[in-house]
Amino acid sequence: MIAWRISRKINAALHQRRRRGAFRKPFSGKSARRLLLLTIGERIPQSQIFPFHYYARDFRDALDTEIREVEITDYVAGLPDGPRDATTVCFQTPFDIPDDELARTLAAIREKNPQARLAYLDWFAPTDLRMAHRLPGIDYYVTKHVLRDRDRYARPVYGDTTLMDYYGRKYDLPHDETRFPIPPGFRSKLHLGPSFVTADFMLPAFAAGQRPDGPRPIDLHARIAVGGSPWYEAMRAESLAAAESLPDTETVTGTGIGHHRFISELQQSKICFSPFGYGEVCWRDFEAVLTGAVLLKQDMSHVETQPNIFVPDETYVPLRWDLSDFEEKARWLIEDPAARDRIARQAFERLHDYARSGRFAAQMAPLVA
Repeated sequence: MIAWRISRKINAALHQRRRRGAFRKPFSGKSARRLLLLTIGERIPQSQIFPFHYYARDFRDALDTEIREVEITDYVAGLPDGPRDATTVCFQTPFDIPDDELARTLAAIREKNPQARLAYLDWFAPTDLRMAHRLPGIDYYVTKHVLRDRDRYARPVYGDTTLMDYYGRKYDLPHDETRFPIPPGFRSKLHLGPSFVTADFMLPAFAAGQRPDGPRPIDLHARIAVGGSPWYEAMRAESLAAAESLPDTETVTGTGIGHHRFISELQQSKICFSPFGYGEVCWRDFEAVLTGAVLLKQDMSHVETQPNIFVPDETYVPLRWDLSDFEEKARWLIEDPAARDRIARQAFERLHDYARSGRFAAQMAPLVA
């Protein structure tokens, strides 16, 4: 695909800028607004960061904002001659950061950027807001997905996520109840950002590409890893069993292949079954849309995302959480090419429009404006 070559070229250019330290240098002082990104240099958290660089021109031209990025561990350790006096600092932390480390992190950010707005970037998989009560001084809490019914955050869950609650009860697992406190006034700080569509290998491809055409000899793509926490293993084993039980279909299962082959297979697939992971929203949801396969997934009506590819029977096909309608839905899609084409096309166009239009800068404008 031409779009993949464009994506690799853009990523290579950004990598070279990182190697030269272009994102770590002090602010120029030529812009009214200065955005500092304090990040974790791993695949999942970096999917939140890439679009700031990809749309840097939009931030500069529309919002008079220049952008810098430093790994948060380097910044807290005392990076010499690094950017400071930002007007907004967006920062990520490890999933399990201890209280003392979090306090040191916040102190270091404030010492170097005393007047900045603080925006926390929650890159975690679950839909909970587990860091809300630990960050009382922030101005924004940016999440990739949120429960549509905000009142659910006031109720305890069996385990510590919505998925642990459901599957823990279903399989009678020994979970403890958890409730992450939501401070007064927190909802006004909650800001919904995009999910995995902004990953470095997807965003340029959605912006520049076309939905792949060509034969799709694979009926159902369902490469589902099973091992993990007890509730996760039970849920994924159930999903894999459903996929493998579908008779008279060309189904791909198994694990242990490279990402390039995984994407190539999806381009040849009619349906991509993307069950829940440790959170409801998964990489594979967006990879399915990118490659033109129809996304088949447990019902997502309880989750809010933006851009939203979880519109039932318009951009994906929902399943009951117990998968009792799996064969019915899969068989319908296999036997109805017009429905497959309509759903896959509408999902792709939604993300193509988002990426091409540059709406990300407007989506994040409240953090800096």
